[in-house]
Amino acid sequence: MLRKIKLILKSVRGYKKYALITPLFMIGEAAMECAMPFIMGLFVDQIKLLNTSEDFFHDASGNIPVFYLALILLGMAVISLLCGIFGGIYASKASVGVAANLRSDLYKKLTNFSFENIDKFSSSSLVTRMTTDINNVQNAFQMMIRIVIRAPLMLIFSAVMTFVGGGLMGFIFVGLIPIVSFGLFLIIKHAMRIFISIFKRYDKLNESVQENVSGIRVVKSYVREDFEKDKFAKASDAITTDFVKAEKIVALNNPLLNTAIHLSNILIIGLGCLLIYKTGNFETKVDPTTGSIVGDWVGGQLTLGQLSALITYGIQILMSLMMISMIMVMLAMSLESIKRISEVLEEEPTIHNPEVALSTVSNGDVEFRNVNFKYKQNAEKNTLNNININIKSGQFVGILGSTGSGKTSVVNLISRLYDVKEGEVIVADHNVKEYDLKTLRDNVAVVLQKNFLFSGTIESNLKWGNPDATEEEMLRACEIAQALEIVNAKPEGLRSKVEQGGANFSGGQKQRLCIARAILKQPKIMILDDSTSAVDTKTDRLIRRGLKNDLPEMTKIVIAQRISSIEDADQIIIMDNGHIDAIGTHDELLKNNHIYQEVYYTQNKVGGDK
Repeated sequence: MLRKIKLILKSVRGYKKYALITPLFMIGEAAMECAMPFIMGLFVDQIKLLNTSEDFFHDASGNIPVFYLALILLGMAVISLLCGIFGGIYASKASVGVAANLRSDLYKKLTNFSFENIDKFSSSSLVTRMTTDINNVQNAFQMMIRIVIRAPLMLIFSAVMTFVGGGLMGFIFVGLIPIVSFGLFLIIKHAMRIFISIFKRYDKLNESVQENVSGIRVVKSYVREDFEKDKFAKASDAITTDFVKAEKIVALNNPLLNTAIHLSNILIIGLGCLLIYKTGNFETKVDPTTGSIVGDWVGGQLTLGQLSALITYGIQILMSLMMISMIMVMLAMSLESIKRISEVLEEEPTIHNPEVALSTVSNGDVEFRNVNFKYKQNAEKNTLNNININIKSGQFVGILGSTGSGKTSVVNLISRLYDVKEGEVIVADHNVKEYDLKTLRDNVAVVLQKNFLFSGTIESNLKWGNPDATEEEMLRACEIAQALEIVNAKPEGLRSKVEQGGANFSGGQKQRLCIARAILKQPKIMILDDSTSAVDTKTDRLIRRGLKNDLPEMTKIVIAQRISSIEDADQIIIMDNGHIDAIGTHDELLKNNHIYQEVYYTQNKVGGDK
C-alpha cells in the first residue's frame, strides 16, 4: 500500500509548495490554541487579585498585568485565525491541484491503453475511479496536510499542558485517552468495512446509468422504463442502505465523546475544588479604599485559572480524538480509492512503440503468417488459429463468417489494437510491431459497425480524419462515401450541429459520415467492419464503386453479412470458429464452399438482396 500511496503522491508536482506550507500554518494554529487556555488561566487569576482600576495596567507583585495578558490573548487569537485562514487556502489549492493532476494522469494513462488493457476494467468502474475515487483522495489529501497535522499536535500539546498547569490532574486524561481511543477504534473498524464495500455499489450504479443513457431508444421501444427505474432504484437503495449502516456506527462517536467530556469535567471540577479549598487557607485583609474586610483562599495546590484551563484542555483533547477518528474513517475510504486508482496507473500498456520505429508505410500489402491469437493469456483456447492471408495493395477483400467466427479479431490485428500471441502480421513487408503506432494507425483506417459521432459539427467530426482538410476535400470524401446528400440536406451544410453520439442522425447516415471521415485520413488500408449494414444495397454498391474508382491504390478489407457487399471482391475469406475455412472469389466459393453456398442461397431465396 505504501508503494501505491507514493504513486498517488507523484501527482502533487507543481503544488508541493502549497502542500509544504500548509502544515506550518497548522502547527502555528495548534500552538496558539494550546497556549491560549494557559494564558487565560493566568488572566483569570490576575483578575481575581485586582483591587483598583490601576491594577489593570500595573502589578506590584511582579506578575504580568491584566491589560498585557489581554493583549497577548488577542494577539494569539489573531495569529490562530490567520494561520487557520491561510492554512485552509493553501490546503485547498494543494488538494484541488493534486486531484486535477491525478485526473489528468489517469486519463492520459487510459488513452495509452491497448484494447487488452481496457478489457480488464469496466467502463462504469473507470468512471467511478475518475470521479468518486479521485474526490475521496482529494478530501483525504486536504485532511492529511491540515487536520492530520493539527489534531495530533493538539492532542499532544493539550495533554502536556494538563500536567504543566494541573500537575497530577493530567492523569485523568491519561486514563481517559486509551479508553476513548479503544471505543473509537471499534467504531472505525466496523464502519470501514461498510464504506469499502460501497465502491462496488457505485460501479453498479454507474453501469445502470450508462446503459440507460446509451440504450435509451431500446428501453423506450420495449417500454422497459419501469424495469430500468426499478433496476436503478435497487442499485441506489443498496448504496443508501450501506451508507445508513455506516453513518449509524460513526454516529456513536458523539455520544462516546460527550460522555468522556462530561466525565472528565466532573472529575476535574470535583478534584479541582478539593485542591483549591482543602489545601489552601482563608486569609482576611482590609481594603485600603473602602476600609472593609475582604477574604480569599490562598496557597492552594490549584488556582481557579488553572482549573478553567484544565477544563478547556480536556475538551481540546477529546475533540482532537474525535477529529482523529473521523480522519481514520476518511483515510480508510481513501485507501480503497487509492488502491483502485493505482490499479489503473500501475497497469502497463501491453502495446508499446519499438525503440527504433518505422515512420512510413509504403503500400497496402497485408500478410498473416501462422497467426494464433487469444484475448486473455489464461484463455483455454485461441480466438484465431493458424491464420494465413496474403493481400496485395489495392485489392478489395471480403471477409464473411458467422457471429463469433473471428472476423473482427483478424482486422483488429492489422492496426495493432491487439498483438498476436504467435505468428506475424505483416504490413508493407514489415511486422506491424516495427511501426510507430501513430504511423501505423494513420495508415490503417477502421470504420466500425457501431460508429460514433462526437458532439460538435459535421465538419469537426470529419476533421478527425484530417485536421487540415479543406472544405473541398471534405465534400469530396462525402461524395465518395455517399454522404454528400446528408450534408446538402442540412441548412448549415458542413457546419450543421451533431448531437452527442450523433443522436440526430440515423444509423446509415452515421455510417456514411464515418466512412468519409476515414477517407480523409488517406490511408493505405481501409477496413470496413460491417460498416454499411445500415445502408441500402444500392448505396452500399455506390460506396464500394467510389472506393474502387477514386482510391484504387488503397487496400479495402470489408467485413460483411451480406454477400452482395463482397461478391465482386478480389478474394473472399470465409471464417469459421476462429480459422479460415476457405479463400477464393465469388464464383470459386459458390462452387466449392458449403458455408458460402448456404449463406448465398439463404439470402437470395428468402428475402435476398436482389
